[in-house]
Amino acid sequence: MSYKTAVLLLQMGGPDSLDAVEPFLVNLFSDRDIIKIGPSFLQPFIARLIAKRRAPKVARNYGEIGGKSPLRELTEAQARALEGVLGDGYRCFVAMRYWKPSTTEALAAIKKEGITRVVALSLYPHYSRATTGSSINELKRVLDQAGASFQVTYIDRFFDHPRYIDALAEKIREGLDAFHPLAEVEILFSAHSLPQSFIDEGDPYLAHIEDTVRLVMEKFANVTYHLAFQSRAGPVKWLEPSTEEMLAHLAAHGPKSVLMVPLSFVSDHIETLHEIDIQYAMEAHKLGYAKFRRSPSLNTSPAFIDCLAELVRKEHVRGEG
Repeated sequence: MSYKTAVLLLQMGGPDSLDAVEPFLVNLFSDRDIIKIGPSFLQPFIARLIAKRRAPKVARNYGEIGGKSPLRELTEAQARALEGVLGDGYRCFVAMRYWKPSTTEALAAIKKEGITRVVALSLYPHYSRATTGSSINELKRVLDQAGASFQVTYIDRFFDHPRYIDALAEKIREGLDAFHPLAEVEILFSAHSLPQSFIDEGDPYLAHIEDTVRLVMEKFANVTYHLAFQSRAGPVKWLEPSTEEMLAHLAAHGPKSVLMVPLSFVSDHIETLHEIDIQYAMEAHKLGYAKFRRSPSLNTSPAFIDCLAELVRKEHVRGEG
């Protein structure tokens, strides 16, 4: 049948093999929406040098979680689930910012289906120019170069959507159920970090993160919680406190049972499966935690897919208005 609207899910992507780690990193460090390294004409060269230096360690980390990122499979599963909820009139496609399928490949697939109306849906709940901004800029560049006649609208944030909050709360309850009923458990939200300079220049990411935490914790009375930031790299000042620092602080001053809640990640990937499940779990053991758990990622949670469907339907109606 002929579908009227394409939903294009925008995600960062990840290497699909150990051999893909270095070229994936080259793509990542070449993106000036994330980091500007010297003049623009030199950045691709510098990016290759950085990628070559970092690739062995990053490849070892991927080797410990199965030899690749699961992000493509999980995002495609989200696309199938979303298509099922939206029903006739919609087709869902995936575009990865730094790996495959690329934005160009995704648009080619949409064009092949004869679809001209596109709703671009960022899978980053909290807007930042380094994530959603970069993906949308890439989409606009490809559209300009192709000269294609797509009608495109954008959904670039959903940090406070009620069904997104419901989905997070549902996963937190699952995580809390893994502890003894009498255990004194504190929640540690861990969001991907961002250079402090981004916030100082007006990026709304931190405010979005804080709003999500506030809305989620309205559903959990009398539970102590904290917010920290993971995955920082390089010598610049990043958002604080770091997750490592907060784990050490809680070990010294708080209870010995912690549920870590990955925030700003809607799918399992290297930051959840390795950084939290392996690195932070080992650190928690060294610090003497009695129990350290992570709440499950959203992945294809029905509540989360409902959130995406509501966003698309609302945008579709708005686009026709």
